[in-house]
Amino acid sequence: MPEIPTAEVRLLAPAQAAEILGVSVDEVMNLVQRGEVRGVRVGSPARWRIEEASIAEYLDAQAEIARRMALWNESQEASFPELWGTGRIRHGD
Repeated sequence: MPEIPTAEVRLLAPAQAAEILGVSVDEVMNLVQRGEVRGVRVGSPARWRIEEASIAEYLDAQAEIARRMALWNESQEASFPELWGTGRIRHGD
């Protein structure tokens, strides 16, 4: 029998996703509406479920954004003499 690709997908209630992310349920639903995390409506009556893997991807993306911002901010703090190795260093370690 062929494998069903959705068998490995774990779906969470918005409240569970909110707890993992440390935000409100409304913020989770905003993330779904903006397409930053994947969510589907399932069941009858239809209820939102959030794909657990998309939460991990979202957190990874946020960590990468924070890393890049830290590098950008660090580069903005450097003075030209510090970069060129000459002159007065403003922020000595």
